Amino acid sequence: MMIAPKLLCSCAALALAIPSTVYAQDAAQDAEGDPPQADRPDTNEIVVFGDRLRQQVDTAQAPILELGEDEIAAYGASSIADLVAAIEPQTGSNRGRGGGQPVFLVNGIRVASFREFRSYPSEAIRKVEVLPEETAQLFGFPPNRRVLNFILKDKYSAITAEVEFEQPDRGGYSVSEQELTLLRIAGGGRLNLNAEARDVSLLTEDERAIIQTQGSLSDVASDPDPAAFRSLIADSAQKEITANWAKAFLNTGSSLSVNATYERNDSLSLSGLNSVLLTDDLGNQLFRTFGADDPLERRGSSDTVSAALSYSRPIGDFQFAATADGAFSDSRTEIDRRAVVSGIIAAAADGALDIAGALPALADAGFDVAKVGTYSADTKLTLRGSPLFVPAGEVSTTFDLGYMWNRIDSTDSRGGSDVTLERGTISGGFNISVPVTSTRDDVLGALGSITLNGQIGFNDVSDFGTLYNWTAGANWEPFDGLSLQATYVYREVQPTLLQLGSPEITTLNVPFFDLVTGDTSLISVTTGGNRNLRAETQKDWNLSANWELPFVDGARFTVDYVSNRSENVSSSFPFLSSEIEAAFPGRITRAAPDPLFPNIPGTLLAIDQRPVDFFESRTKRISFGLTMRGRIGGSERRGGGTDGSSGAATNRPPAGGPPEATGGGNRRAGRPDFANISEEQREQMQAFRQRICADDGEAFLLQLAGAIENGETPAGIEGLDRERAAQMLGRVKNEDGTIDRERLAILRTRMCERGSDDSRAEGAQPSGRRPVETRGGPSIPGSGPDNAVRYFLNLTHSVEVDRQILIAQGGPLLDLLDGDSLSSFGTASGSSRLEAGVFGKGLGMRLSGRYTGSARIDGTGGSPQSNLFIDDLLTFDLRLFANLGEIFDQEQGVLKGMRLALRADNLFDGRRIVRDANGNIPTGFQPLLIDPTGRYLGIDLRKLF
Repeated sequence: MMIAPKLLCSCAALALAIPSTVYAQDAAQDAEGDPPQADRPDTNEIVVFGDRLRQQVDTAQAPILELGEDEIAAYGASSIADLVAAIEPQTGSNRGRGGGQPVFLVNGIRVASFREFRSYPSEAIRKVEVLPEETAQLFGFPPNRRVLNFILKDKYSAITAEVEFEQPDRGGYSVSEQELTLLRIAGGGRLNLNAEARDVSLLTEDERAIIQTQGSLSDVASDPDPAAFRSLIADSAQKEITANWAKAFLNTGSSLSVNATYERNDSLSLSGLNSVLLTDDLGNQLFRTFGADDPLERRGSSDTVSAALSYSRPIGDFQFAATADGAFSDSRTEIDRRAVVSGIIAAAADGALDIAGALPALADAGFDVAKVGTYSADTKLTLRGSPLFVPAGEVSTTFDLGYMWNRIDSTDSRGGSDVTLERGTISGGFNISVPVTSTRDDVLGALGSITLNGQIGFNDVSDFGTLYNWTAGANWEPFDGLSLQATYVYREVQPTLLQLGSPEITTLNVPFFDLVTGDTSLISVTTGGNRNLRAETQKDWNLSANWELPFVDGARFTVDYVSNRSENVSSSFPFLSSEIEAAFPGRITRAAPDPLFPNIPGTLLAIDQRPVDFFESRTKRISFGLTMRGRIGGSERRGGGTDGSSGAATNRPPAGGPPEATGGGNRRAGRPDFANISEEQREQMQAFRQRICADDGEAFLLQLAGAIENGETPAGIEGLDRERAAQMLGRVKNEDGTIDRERLAILRTRMCERGSDDSRAEGAQPSGRRPVETRGGPSIPGSGPDNAVRYFLNLTHSVEVDRQILIAQGGPLLDLLDGDSLSSFGTASGSSRLEAGVFGKGLGMRLSGRYTGSARIDGTGGSPQSNLFIDDLLTFDLRLFANLGEIFDQEQGVLKGMRLALRADNLFDGRRIVRDANGNIPTGFQPLLIDPTGRYLGIDLRKLF
């Protein structure tokens, strides 16, 4: 913990809570062994010593992104969930595996679920670290997920109310959201309550003038336009209530957090007119609509209850963490059936269909019901620590053991598709990281710092047997600011229960482009699970570099190369082509071919899109990333220490410097401004120091510790920050909570040896360690620039080098970069993401950009005339926000804590354009059908109480 000038300008008692914490740390480190006093530099420079934030993750890999309070404010995010969404390009894994959400930490401790803190206001965050995938192994996860560590403020209290209204600029539907959040952080405890409601109105095809697919129109003139009965965006409503509680126990170093969440979702979508194809006794065919004002509907509802528990505590040299997360979800989907024909339809004398006679022949068929209940329970135990020392540093180890239980019950009123699946998985693993060379400790320092790591684990899956995984990797820092990694991963992965057992649901009247015939038809699409899926084998290489650019302050450049190879790949059903139809003939239903053209496939009627297994897949990708952050204008106060976000501090101490204290990480120097404290405060600090340095000073400290333990403030120490004092005294306690008299004596001696703050202000060199810098130190309020405008830029670009799918052994090989496709939009060879923003003087702007390259899908038989060409797409989202209280200098009243935000997504109304070989847009790829929203505007009003 660094000494901040703002904190030094407090009462004398606070001098114990802040500076003494540093002395206690130094004292404990001296007890473990310091370099001889003669080895320390002799300088008159004013230096303050302190650990980096204790909640930071101590790892060999440098962070990909670090954000201090000013940078977080520049994003204009309302909550932690909004911030995570804003920095998504840096939080998503580049390993190409889609490992899911990042591993989330709060104050360096793993939590059971993102639900535990996602609704916290962004103002409660002190610092954010985004760490590479290798760091996930320290917490018992495979290296395919990045790690996000949120360091919270010691004290924070607010009630947040927020209302939003959004809609496309062309209208049609709207979104409204209301949220109320309570957060209290104090005394090592956190309490959070959150309630949220969101409503989305219905958007139909007629509101976007969608051209209807051939065969969807009734031949009855009085029937309405079916576009009014086909939804592009469902009418939906979501309600959620969350409660979170957490507590840190300073006497034991343990922490406990509990979460409970309830969520309700309802939706309604329209599938078009209830039409049937009638045939009279003369063979005439005609579509007839039954109940023109009663379209086919799909109604869905779900209730989800979830709870999570996290517990952590130190055990000797190790940190123990236990998490448990459980959830139950019950969903029901009602799908209207088509009308049925009952009776014989007679033709009129002129051969036309007798419409009057058709009416009694149709009857309402009701609806089918699909129900699914999912149950999950996930527990994980990890023991992480550094039990061994080698010449180059500490050997880091992690042991993990977990049990996951899942169950899915799905039923379908059509019968024959009821499924009950249950799975239990016991998992375990061991990770070790060994430093081989070290520039810091001058162990073969000419080679730089090299760390080797390895991991081995297993998953005993009740329905798949025992699956294994192992990882080997190396991290090399040839010099400060540059980190190189190489990782190989072998994993055996089972399909999810939802892939195996989701209920079978058929959706009617889905417009579908058939690449085989080049036509768009209304078809029936079946989705659900496939119980025949097999376990996947993954073999991945990753090479990456992380360089803190020395010639641009606050800039970092990263590059990743991934090579993934998998066997028995469980995948959603691919885009229909002649090769796919030949490989999965049972999934496609067509009408009989025209007798005059027997070689032309018949009209597509239905497709079964349940998951399938591919024999093998191969992917190679290169990704680049550039992050920059800094300030524009403003002046820097005396002392000018970085705030933990500029990136100006170096990563490692000089060669021969002292090793890090266990769990403490690297440290750096700062220069507080003692000149700005008042004379009265200076006298209080000096008097307090004299009190503890008196003959009975040790007894006084014991008395102080007892009072703090009882929640009292001793007489004569008005204004004591008990929380900080308790944190300091916690460092001199034994595991049973009693005060370690020897450590307390060292602390007192250390403080008294330092001399007065006056002497240090005059340039005396304090005893203790040499100054050491580190990347990303703590934020120092008041030491940064005054009235500065902060800016940030995060840019990522990915290039697909190779994407191939072998459908079956000896079967067709799909080259996704050369005309083959698994999706209706092909595979682009490159994509980019941009996040940039500025913030200062209460005003902020954030610009988000997305670019997806062009693609091509080859048609039947390789004929260019049946190819599809997908244009590239570039979109920008703009967010403007203003802190009204700051702008109008209102410390009280209604404007205090109020923020107004305006958003414009897809600012230039861009859309993906798909054309055939003639330059025409197929009916199934109408731009407003692909993206009915386009430019999207919103206003957000937020108030902190």
